[in-house]
Amino acid sequence: MKALVLSGGAGTRLRPLSYSMPKQLVPIANKPVLAHVLQNIKDLGVKEIGVIVGDWAPEIADVMGDGAQCGTRVTYIRQDQPRGLAHCVEIARDFLGDDDFVMYLGDNMLPDGITSIAEEFRANRPTAQVVVHKVPDPRAFGVVELDAEGGVERLVEKPRQPRSDLALIGVYFFTPAIHEAVASIEPSARGELEITDAIQWLVENGADVRASEYDGYWKDTGNVDDVLECNAHLLDRMDAHIAGEVDEHSVVDDQVVVGAGARIVRSRVRGPAIIAENTVVEDSDIGPYTSIGRDCELRSSTVSGSIVLDRARISHVRNLRDSLIGRDATVGTGELNVPHHRLVVGDFTRVEVAA
Repeated sequence: MKALVLSGGAGTRLRPLSYSMPKQLVPIANKPVLAHVLQNIKDLGVKEIGVIVGDWAPEIADVMGDGAQCGTRVTYIRQDQPRGLAHCVEIARDFLGDDDFVMYLGDNMLPDGITSIAEEFRANRPTAQVVVHKVPDPRAFGVVELDAEGGVERLVEKPRQPRSDLALIGVYFFTPAIHEAVASIEPSARGELEITDAIQWLVENGADVRASEYDGYWKDTGNVDDVLECNAHLLDRMDAHIAGEVDEHSVVDDQVVVGAGARIVRSRVRGPAIIAENTVVEDSDIGPYTSIGRDCELRSSTVSGSIVLDRARISHVRNLRDSLIGRDATVGTGELNVPHHRLVVGDFTRVEVAA
């Protein structure tokens, strides 16, 4: 089995951060979303991974490399512009060959893994197997309707009156039969080749298409609130590890990670939280549910429920919470008087806030 990971797209819901970095590289618990995805795929025993990339191809390749560091082989496949998920399958035809494959959206977080679903696919080998999750409002998703035997009867994209609460969550298992289906469909009204249309073509032509329900934690990290919620969820599962320096005037709670070369000086770090390598936290109160990247400086500040990316600097800011601070950003005091602050700050931004 091979894997096809989709890492194109503009990430408009994560602007301004996505103006300067691809959404798939936004860190969750100090690890890019795409790295979490590739780890899940490696856990399936899959070593050949094709990654569909767009304009951010050089940045993604620079961070993720060729996969050798985690025992996989990554091949980057360029898509000139978003043309639909089925188009990704089409342009990856040479890479995929006649192998079965798992297709996985590169901004999806499924920290509980999909190994049991992969084993189910391998054991039964239906023509296609989609992964679904029950949602309270299916109207925003592709929805799967099942027949009496539990097979897929119909797929409907964002129905106004859904007849099922089973939403597609961006993980699919395919045999090579999907290539004929992709070649047989036409672009949708929005001009894209839809993978739901290709799967529906299989259903209508008598193929065995099944659905597996994922009952673990799932989050589409497409907007700031979802990124922060997912970060908190992963931090809750984290074990403590102190590799950096914590001085005698500091207090570090349980369930805190302090990376090598980091220094905690006259500060409190409330778990769960993670402080990456070579970051300095001085006269500050950090956490809970906060991830601080590498080479950051936080001085005389209070930060909670937030993600701070590499090389950011925060000084003399109180009650900063539920925020996403980009790489190399500088956040400092100004003249306003507000009880707390919430920021979504892109790379290299400079912000002044109330002391």
